[in-house]
Amino acid sequence: MRAARSSSKWYVVVVFFLFMLLHQADKLLIGPLTPDIIETFNITYTQMGAVTTGALIVGAIFYPLWGWLYDRFTRAKLLSLASLLWGVTTWLGAIAPTYGTFVAARSSTGIDDSAYPGLYSLISDYFPPRSRGKIYGLLQLAQPLGYLVGMVLALMLGGVIGWRSIFYITGGLGVVLAVAIFFGVREPERGGAEPELAQVEDLSRFKFSWQEVRGMFKKRSLVLLFIQGFFGVFPWNVITYWFFVYLEEERGYASESILFTMAPAVLVLAAGYPLAGALGDWLFKKTLRGRVLVALFGVFMGMVLMFATITTPVGQEGRFFALLLATAIFIPFGSPNVLTSIYDMTLPEVRSSANAAQNFIEYGGSALAPLLAGIIADATSLSTAILVICTSTWFICVIFLALAARIIPADIQALHRQLEERASQAQ
Repeated sequence: MRAARSSSKWYVVVVFFLFMLLHQADKLLIGPLTPDIIETFNITYTQMGAVTTGALIVGAIFYPLWGWLYDRFTRAKLLSLASLLWGVTTWLGAIAPTYGTFVAARSSTGIDDSAYPGLYSLISDYFPPRSRGKIYGLLQLAQPLGYLVGMVLALMLGGVIGWRSIFYITGGLGVVLAVAIFFGVREPERGGAEPELAQVEDLSRFKFSWQEVRGMFKKRSLVLLFIQGFFGVFPWNVITYWFFVYLEEERGYASESILFTMAPAVLVLAAGYPLAGALGDWLFKKTLRGRVLVALFGVFMGMVLMFATITTPVGQEGRFFALLLATAIFIPFGSPNVLTSIYDMTLPEVRSSANAAQNFIEYGGSALAPLLAGIIADATSLSTAILVICTSTWFICVIFLALAARIIPADIQALHRQLEERASQAQ
């Protein structure tokens, strides 16, 4: 298939949006359900942090494998398999009778958590570079909305049907989406959306090679983005898994207050993804540094505003809420722009591997974040854990993004020269 029909493109976007929305709801339910799970198994913050850390470690291990599989085989069918694994592993967690079996079952959910590189790679072959940032931002909108869906499920149904039944529901949705992806998503040609390759008849000749994978690590700006990614997901994991508990236990919020506080914050955060993608696309047309500069600005503002939010005294809830909303809009600025920047520098046949390498490095570092936050919280407080981890890692990200912004134009231009050479050789 040379190019997908317009209707096919948007079917894929809708199905992948639903996949990400419901998968993130299932994945992030662990945060809102943490108090119930702690009570069920009678465990500490540190032990609960180990539950999430286990899934993140498994996800990190599987990222390289998924990346290689996606670059070698049909991505759509592999994504269907990932969705099926999501359903099965979630059901295993729902029936776990002890803390040990729950840790093992929940850790196994990391297998499908690392399946996203194929999704983003496949989308890159449906949409050209000039619009990818907006599409990735739209898809990543599903992440915070998934957290919101999970939070509503936990608060509205957790006390009625129990946390185990909620996991039965979300696991079942994974199986349904596996069928929708298997029968409905078609596989485009790799590189088919690249302008330089528009006249090349046979793109299948350009196949995955380890030489090209090794070549990625010679791109200095790509390496810098990988390094910042090591630190960049620490705050996200701490916020998603511990902020709910922080509001309840340290700021004294009741369940309804948590919902009315977090729902607007998550909606604002969700709006940040497509906004960041659109800003990145707009500035990228003016300068090849554009996407990284948008990411840099967002991370810096998020760091400053998070510090102001967490240090707001208990009782000043109006100020806390306003600062939380301001922080939320900037937190997502890095995600779609870093991802699109990575694809701006890598060949189509190794993009899943590039994304997998990024996520492996991110998970390799941030897998310890929930456990580290639990340890700090047991020793001091959750507010201290959130503040220390978020501000310190975001500061490090600012440094590496600034370095990447200086040199990224050369690496982007090098990719375009490679694509032009391919096109000329094919004529």
